[in-house]
Amino acid sequence: METLLLNGGDVEANADTGAVIDAVEAAFAAYERGDVQMPAKSYVDLPRYNGDFRSMPAYVEADEWDAAAVKWVNVHPDNPADHDLPTVMGTLIYSDPETAFPLSIMDGTALTMLRTGAAAAVATDHLAVESASSLGLVGAGVQSYSQLEAIAEARPIEEVVVADQDEERVADFVGAFDDRFDVRGGSISEAGHCDVLSTVTPVREPIVGADDLGERTHVNAIGADAAGKHEIADAVLLDSKLVIDDYEQCTHSGEINVPWSEGVLGDDDLHAELGEIVAGGKDGRTSEDGITVFDSTGLAIQDVAAARVVYENARENGDGYEFEMIDLG
Repeated sequence: METLLLNGGDVEANADTGAVIDAVEAAFAAYERGDVQMPAKSYVDLPRYNGDFRSMPAYVEADEWDAAAVKWVNVHPDNPADHDLPTVMGTLIYSDPETAFPLSIMDGTALTMLRTGAAAAVATDHLAVESASSLGLVGAGVQSYSQLEAIAEARPIEEVVVADQDEERVADFVGAFDDRFDVRGGSISEAGHCDVLSTVTPVREPIVGADDLGERTHVNAIGADAAGKHEIADAVLLDSKLVIDDYEQCTHSGEINVPWSEGVLGDDDLHAELGEIVAGGKDGRTSEDGITVFDSTGLAIQDVAAARVVYENARENGDGYEFEMIDLG
């Protein structure tokens, strides 16, 4: 029995977007039912190198499948300038829950992009207006590409507006999608007045205010993944139907972490965790709703769900490199 090694290209080639979205939605439902094990994300801070490691293990028992994995991921902001390496890199070990055999070792960086986009698509499907056809993006980095690809599976997106201070990144994004969408650069307010908005920046001071959004815009707040990060103005969070992915992670490191720590937001301001909506315990968008916000911190169960899709497809397609990691004699 051999372990399958999958690099970033293999992951992307075998990550059918629709299947990943379905798997991530199933994982959120399993989470709500209590059919997952997901220890808290652990951090190893490395101030000497201005970075950190994060460990994310999980086991998911969905209706038709179960799977287990652990992702080891870093955030080193100085990497691009100092070492010509990405800020974020990750490695995922995907294991057989029955035997613990390591079925695959795969690139976790590409997987993270895919599963984060999938979570936004699930939230968009439950919280955006049914007629949503326009998507705004604040931030034109690598995650913005995954956001568009995934959200376009949840709604028939036609128009896309991307806002970023880096004009070159905006031009690259427009060039990548102008054959499929009516896509252009614009201001934060122009992006925010689309039917759906995804924010994918690392800022620590809010850049999206109430005046920047349409009356019924759904917002996927993606960028805040550590304490102190904050993209959306407190007034927006207070006035919206506010949905989170996980209580512990969001209150400590999600979009709501700053107003939460300051006492501006509390339990009464939270509508639901996404899993509650997926499982039918809480309502998604209703006709009375105005702005909705999804605070996405990224959960290990999403990695497990996406990894299962990638592994099964790679096996079927004969992709990747098989090697004998464990000597079975």
